[in-house]
Amino acid sequence: MSKSDPSQARKEEKRKNRRWVLTIFFSTMMISGAISTASDIVMNRSSMIVALVILMLIVLIGIIFDIIGMAVASADEKPFHSMAARKVRGAQECIMLLRNAERVSSICNDVIGDICGVVSGAASATIAAQILMNIQFSYPEVISLLLSSTVAAITVGGKAIGKSVAINSCTSIVYHAGQVIYGFNTFSGWLTRKNHPKKKGSNSSSSKR
Repeated sequence: MSKSDPSQARKEEKRKNRRWVLTIFFSTMMISGAISTASDIVMNRSSMIVALVILMLIVLIGIIFDIIGMAVASADEKPFHSMAARKVRGAQECIMLLRNAERVSSICNDVIGDICGVVSGAASATIAAQILMNIQFSYPEVISLLLSSTVAAITVGGKAIGKSVAINSCTSIVYHAGQVIYGFNTFSGWLTRKNHPKKKGSNSSSSKR
């Protein structure tokens, strides 16, 4: 009997893909709803300048994650193995990103990118409504159209420029992404140790007994 059954492996792969699709579907729905609600609340309570800054930040986040997703899909794993051998911080995180390139690209380009697109569209509509409340205009739909088309042009243009940057500098971008993940993991580990300082003392007292 063979060690691995191809049909069983295919079934397992299909199950994993179905779980992944369902996870992405519900995660996107919840995250998009939460961010849209939060951005609407903040924008309705903010001045026009602050609302525009928030809108540009949302667009920028979408462009940055699109660059990361493209870089992970384009980068080669070999340079990071040599970095890991030299114990360079973040190298292992880079290898983890590249070994899960398909899912990382899906999250960065599809999930976060699409969420930012939806939220920026809703945010531009909110800003257009604020403008029309303060300025009397004969054709209010023109304001909404101009704002939404400008946001769409900035998003598409930024992603077009970002794709060429991601392909030409994929190794550097993945390295910096790995550094950020390494820093986040280090910080979260430090917070965990800080919030649970009694474990060490309890172990020493129990060993004395």
